[in-house]
Amino acid sequence: MIGIGSDNAGFGLKKEIIKYLEENNIGYKDFGIYAEEPTADYPIYGKKVANAVVSGECEKGILICGTGIGISITANKIKGIRAALCHDVFSAKATRLHNDANILAMGGRVVGPGLAIEIVDAFLNTGFSNAERHIRRIGMIEA
Repeated sequence: MIGIGSDNAGFGLKKEIIKYLEENNIGYKDFGIYAEEPTADYPIYGKKVANAVVSGECEKGILICGTGIGISITANKIKGIRAALCHDVFSAKATRLHNDANILAMGGRVVGPGLAIEIVDAFLNTGFSNAERHIRRIGMIEA
């Protein structure tokens, strides 16, 4: 299951990603926001998704705010989270291969829906390389 959350600036893109998940029979849990609001504080939703990933409720997470920066910083405050801000397909693949990232962050004001779907697809369908050097580096990050 994929955890997904956004603030108001990421809400429109989140709806597009949910449509993609549904069309591809990918299970997800929406942690909010659930309707357009004039303001929504991204740390609330970043923490909800990050905690769901750490607890094992969700395998991976997707977070969206205006730039993706604030919500990724929030998620990375949670021990065990490796949230990666990706605005291109190469980075989404590389962060899974090299960093075993468990949360994808994007900016709703940065990435359009078509590219966002390609990024999500790459993130969800790329596995960790299990290369010794990457395992060692992830250990260093977690320490």
